[in-house]
Amino acid sequence: MKKGTLKQILLITDGCSNKGENPSAVAALAYEQGITVNVIGVMEDNQTENDGGLQEVEDIALSGGGVSQIVYQQVLSKTVQAVTKQAMTQTLQGVVNQELKQILGPNQSLEDLPPEQRGEVMEVVEDLGETCDLEVLVLVDTSASMTDKLPTVQEALFDLSVSLNARIGRNRFSIYAFPGKKAAINKVLDWSPRLDSISSVFPKLTSGGITPTGPALKEAMYQFGKKSLLRSFRNENRSDVEEA
Repeated sequence: MKKGTLKQILLITDGCSNKGENPSAVAALAYEQGITVNVIGVMEDNQTENDGGLQEVEDIALSGGGVSQIVYQQVLSKTVQAVTKQAMTQTLQGVVNQELKQILGPNQSLEDLPPEQRGEVMEVVEDLGETCDLEVLVLVDTSASMTDKLPTVQEALFDLSVSLNARIGRNRFSIYAFPGKKAAINKVLDWSPRLDSISSVFPKLTSGGITPTGPALKEAMYQFGKKSLLRSFRNENRSDVEEA
């Protein structure tokens, strides 16, 4: 099985989009393009999980083939890492299931295998999770209601970078915020193997009133495969050839 590159959008928001396209429909479009959309809904201390905005969080992830998690601010860091890794495993399991259907027939899936064989396949999935290349675009809601949560978001993303850089496979991160001043999103950090520099960027983020989650997801989807990312991969490949 080819390792390939896993592509994820990690949306961090408190829900309640109020402008532009339906974010769930945009997430479904991203999923069709091979980009998984994961969503973390950040709750206020006095907020309940029955809130309409938090239901939106689950709907977006379901449409985007990803993972959703609703958390309070104080456990955001661990959740960001867990959701990213869970989504990797889920995506890889889907790829494995497709391969199994080609080998064993359309009615066979991972769950249908005997326990011993299923365990062997899951070992392959875990290995792929460590060795495949990963691109994560973090999309941060900076609407007015998220203002006091941004320092916690910054800490969580730094921890994510440290955690994932222990992998063998290459990582690429970028960060965008919405709403943008003149566009749906603002670039906070261009594609980079680490998120070390976010401490200098996050304090400069300004918050706005509207929450155009659908348009923001659409613009985020277009950022994968940009020239800067491709150039970065080419440079690494060139250095590998020169070393050889």
